[in-house]
Amino acid sequence: MTLDEIKRILEMMREHELAEFELERDGVTLRLRKHAAPQWTAPVAPAPQLAYQPPAAVAAAAPPPAAVLTAASDDVDLAIVKSPIVGTFYRSSEPGAKPFVETGQTVKKGQVLCIIEAMKLMNEINADCDGEVAKVYVENGQAVQYGERLFALKPIAG
Repeated sequence: MTLDEIKRILEMMREHELAEFELERDGVTLRLRKHAAPQWTAPVAPAPQLAYQPPAAVAAAAPPPAAVLTAASDDVDLAIVKSPIVGTFYRSSEPGAKPFVETGQTVKKGQVLCIIEAMKLMNEINADCDGEVAKVYVENGQAVQYGERLFALKPIAG
């Protein structure tokens, strides 16, 4: 492996924001790992004590925003499909082909949602439950990290 090849790999790691990369070729293993800069945290000041207000006064002072409550309750009901490996995310089996799933589509447990290519191997990612595809978090051809969100499924009770 030449220095130029290693430099290209480092550039690809920066471009795709990869934290770790491993390559084995001709009996030589190259492992690159980016360490995050140390994070410093400031001490947190205690929250100020508020005077007690009767429930009627609190309700009159500031009614809760309904939109925020609805959005929070919607997120609770979603099953998140996360990447089990580091690789490249593909929505279809080949370029130009129809995606495996679309937002709003109903899927069955075990149905293929996408492919993640890692080390020249194509790994099918399947649905963990029956449901409706609520959101696709990743763009086709994008690099993904271990544990990164791929899909949100709204489970179907049944």
